[in-house]
Amino acid sequence: MSTVTLPRWHWGDPASPRRALLVHGLGSSAQTTWRLSEGLADAGWSATAVDLRGHGDAPRASRYRIEDFAGDLLGTRPTGGGAWQLVVGHSIGAAAAAQAAGTDDGWAERLVLLDPALALDASARQAVLDGQLANFDAATVASIAEQFPHWHPLDIEFRVRAVKSASRFALERAVLDNDDWDATAFVPHIAAPTLVIAADPDHGSMFAGEHAATVLATNPLLELAVVPGAGHSVHRDAPEATLRHLLDWLRASETP
Repeated sequence: MSTVTLPRWHWGDPASPRRALLVHGLGSSAQTTWRLSEGLADAGWSATAVDLRGHGDAPRASRYRIEDFAGDLLGTRPTGGGAWQLVVGHSIGAAAAAQAAGTDDGWAERLVLLDPALALDASARQAVLDGQLANFDAATVASIAEQFPHWHPLDIEFRVRAVKSASRFALERAVLDNDDWDATAFVPHIAAPTLVIAADPDHGSMFAGEHAATVLATNPLLELAVVPGAGHSVHRDAPEATLRHLLDWLRASETP
């Protein structure tokens, strides 16, 4: 498995000792993390977001397994080295972050997983593939605004820009290369306190029901918060609530 160097985008004071890494989901980009990145920066964090392989300005590659995304993330360290004080990942980015943290306990001190796509069956994978390719072929500002009228205008703009700047091959192979899509085996090995911020089960959550209960039971360091009314993109559907869960949890974990 060959890794690639991921391009970085930054918010906040680069000299802050509190350094966070944000990881987007499939068909997105570093820029789509802007609400959380900006919120963390306002709270005194140095927030860095990356474009995953095949997305945004990142290098293209021949393979897009979750382990490949995780390997790239493990090669992404704060300036000066050491661990990230916080890693926030969404969807497949959350699955890759979970695998990375479960592989190397020196990579992240705390972990937040936004509606993580830890395990998908064949039907769910096909739905993801169909949706990603349809967006790549036809997404416009008007079509995304119609689909998500409650999104911030920048979220709509960045969603369209992200899917158009991704490699269509990467979007396809990220599903087809993961015909065994399941990162749950790494969750018991995560040594960092972890918050899962899940979407509403009635609005298409990928972390709900028996699956969520089973995963949570494998590691006592995991906590769960559910955002009522939010779909899979919790940070775009309900940015204020998602950021509040994140910052409240960080403050609680920092309290002696």
